[in-house]
Amino acid sequence: MTKTKNLKILSFITIISFLLIGCNGKLPGGDARKNSPDPAERVKKNIEEGRGFKLMDLGKNQGGTFEFASSNELWRASLDVIDFMPLTSVNYSGGIIITDWYSNEKNQNESIKISIRFLTNEIRSDALNIKVFTKLCEKNLYNCKFIETNNTLVSELKKEILRKATIYKKQNSEKKSKNNLWNSKPKED
Repeated sequence: MTKTKNLKILSFITIISFLLIGCNGKLPGGDARKNSPDPAERVKKNIEEGRGFKLMDLGKNQGGTFEFASSNELWRASLDVIDFMPLTSVNYSGGIIITDWYSNEKNQNESIKISIRFLTNEIRSDALNIKVFTKLCEKNLYNCKFIETNNTLVSELKKEILRKATIYKKQNSEKKSKNNLWNSKPKED
């Protein structure tokens, strides 16, 4: 029993040492002989080498390329289709839109909530995962039941989003070709 316990401890220590040493063969941390003991100098050096940030520079553009939601036709079309609903969560980088509960004037005891997950940026039928949740409550708005997916509404939403996204893509293509044509004309002196 003690041999297996010792073997487990030895294995654990070996695994931890490999994790600490990592791929570069060095233990974590800096070499005190090569780094200044003054923290202000170390911070300055790290920032110059791009290994840090300043809180005052958070709002400034530090370079890099960013893809904006307005350039994604599916994203724009989805927001346009559900623009009458209040939004709870919108995360472009995570690829999800979640609405808040919405009910119309006619039936206050029934409300819906929609989540749209983007599986790809391409305009195609399997690019979107749409879920519709229905909340049915009694007259006093207590004892509510939650039902997932109204297939008719899901297919209508998907069809409308894809239709609008196709229109946006066509408009962007026409705009780009018009700009390319304008920029490619020879200039007269």
